[in-house]
Amino acid sequence: MRRVLREMEEFEMKQVLQSLKSGMVEVAEIPVPRVRPGHLLVRTKASVISPGTERMLIEFGRAGLVAKARQQPEKMRQLFDKVRADGLGLALDAVRDKMERPLPLGYCNAGEVVEVGAGVDGFRPGDRVASNGNHAEYVCVPRNLCACIPDDVPDEEAAFTVMGAIALQGVRLAEPTLGESFAVVGLGLLGLLTVQILRSNGCRVLGVDLDPARLALARECGAETVDLSCGADPVGAAEVFSNRQGIDGVIVTAATDDSEPLRQAAQMCRKRGRVILIGVTGMELDRNLFFKKELTFRVSCSYGPGRYDPLYEEKGQDYPLGYVRWTEQRNFEAILQLLASGMLNVRQLMSHRFPVNEAVKAYDVIVGKGEPCLGVVLKYGPETAETTVTLPRAATHNKAATTVGRAKKTTVSFIGAGNYAGRILIPAFQKAGAELKSLATFGGVNGIHFGKKFGFDETTTDVERLMADAGTNAVVIATRHDSHASLVRQALAAGKHVFVEKPLCLTHEELKDISEGYREINDAGSKYILMVGFNRRFAPQVLKLKSLIDGVAEPKSFIMTVNAGAIPAEHWTQDDAAGGGRIIGEACHFIDLLRHLAGAGIEDAQSIYLGGDSLGDKATITLRFEDGSVGTIHYLANGHRSFPKERLEVFCAGRVLQLDNYRRMQGYGWPRFKKMNLWRQDKGQEACAAAFVRAVRAGSPSPIPFEELEEVARVTIELGNKK
Repeated sequence: MRRVLREMEEFEMKQVLQSLKSGMVEVAEIPVPRVRPGHLLVRTKASVISPGTERMLIEFGRAGLVAKARQQPEKMRQLFDKVRADGLGLALDAVRDKMERPLPLGYCNAGEVVEVGAGVDGFRPGDRVASNGNHAEYVCVPRNLCACIPDDVPDEEAAFTVMGAIALQGVRLAEPTLGESFAVVGLGLLGLLTVQILRSNGCRVLGVDLDPARLALARECGAETVDLSCGADPVGAAEVFSNRQGIDGVIVTAATDDSEPLRQAAQMCRKRGRVILIGVTGMELDRNLFFKKELTFRVSCSYGPGRYDPLYEEKGQDYPLGYVRWTEQRNFEAILQLLASGMLNVRQLMSHRFPVNEAVKAYDVIVGKGEPCLGVVLKYGPETAETTVTLPRAATHNKAATTVGRAKKTTVSFIGAGNYAGRILIPAFQKAGAELKSLATFGGVNGIHFGKKFGFDETTTDVERLMADAGTNAVVIATRHDSHASLVRQALAAGKHVFVEKPLCLTHEELKDISEGYREINDAGSKYILMVGFNRRFAPQVLKLKSLIDGVAEPKSFIMTVNAGAIPAEHWTQDDAAGGGRIIGEACHFIDLLRHLAGAGIEDAQSIYLGGDSLGDKATITLRFEDGSVGTIHYLANGHRSFPKERLEVFCAGRVLQLDNYRRMQGYGWPRFKKMNLWRQDKGQEACAAAFVRAVRAGSPSPIPFEELEEVARVTIELGNKK
């Protein structure tokens, strides 16, 4: 196992990626992911391409813009809302970034555990596991999405576990009993698995499809069949099959835009029968059919209970067996037991095998460029992992000659390449003239994409390697909030200037640790900059506003209205441990902005939360400053998206300034100032990055004094803890 871990450090891995913009599939060289707490790092032995889901992704990617828009009407509504709020330019930038970013393919994986993350029990290195990992030589997978493979189940067969669990969950929703009759509409891979699981439950099964070869496989599995290619009537066949009593239940596994499969399913069923949708079809249901028979209609959610629940999937909080008998993981285990017993046979469903190097050919088969297919297996061998070279080594071989010249430059490395970093921060630092050195991410996919796009010297998943790099003199931290404090301390200890996205930290203990570390380093003679990305200070309209109010000696009244919009309770930013909640994680921006505009320390801070606000994202914050000014922040997640997201109003000396969404600013009663409007929203991100780069290059103080960062963090944490 130590040999395998050494290989992980020395070699990149192959991973299958797809472009949503063009639909093209590539086998990319990606740094091996780092194991995360609660996760397993698995070396893949085999994976299965989902002929339904992955084919639809490829076809969506290859469609034109108009066709893409028609397929996602809800996304188009969101785009129009963003255009109204932020302007056409920013909205199109967001769409372009989304389309350009590569999408990891695959979710049916079998391999060997090479490393176990903190907090994981029940698994150890060397275990063979099935998981929902991508098509990649190494995958980092949450523990609850893994299940140990029995010794007598080969890797290729175990790779069908997740597809089997999808079929099994649909069957569980149908609640079959011994001797009942069921129809399965659509005999692709998922349908044929469903047929076998129903047969193992002692049910009679009628398979419906157009493909003679798949119908033959269904008959081998013990089903009777209806060949739609010959014009056979499935409703009439079901009537005969059920002795004119009606089918007990119909499971639809077909993939089509048409609603006909569901209409026919309702016609096939007996009174109070069950219709289960596992596949993807049109959803124009005939109420009369369902009403008269009192039919039950249910849509199956993927692998089973726990799916899309971050507490279960990401944090490993299992559901008690006595209350939730079958979860995702327990469904995985059930499928593996069926494979081990021989009651589920997937060998006959394997139509093609390809080495992962030839994944592009495999997808050509999936989308119909070759012979008919069913179960397409990707194989992974040691030869594919040991003949590649790491991107860091390949990308840095010409840099030795330029390192000396960089001594007077700002050489920046990034940790994190999420949406905000890739769309906003990295371009801002590049425009500011920073030399982009290393880009570290946990998974590697975003790192490769943005590393190539913006010309980083290297991409890595090794944060320690980045911190130890003598060629980096500044680190930008753009990771999840709960990692900010530890990474800031690590970067300062490594002798780097630090730019960290808000918030600086989540707790008073973390703030104390950062403050002590910062002062210890700088008191020793070093002059390292620590700056938080409070970009709104640097917005051009805010600069103008501050220049106007600085000429007024009397106290000011600031009213900041933030139409933050609702975020689901399960989102990580709402999690106190991961994101700190929205007051600490986001409202800190506005506390800093008012502190900056007042130009005076915060003397007192109070927060009032809306009654019934369990999430703590609907609050009124009142700040009293040492110069007598008062600031009020209405941070609200219950407004309408057509209203400006951020509105600032300043009252002083019989005058008013109003700033809407960093695009329109109006003055009332101000001599020689009436308005300042921009064609494009500018929240100051570029100016903020440029100020940091200039300060590092010149050896000048931080653009935001550390004492102000410390004050804003302390006040924000206190307010956030009062919810």
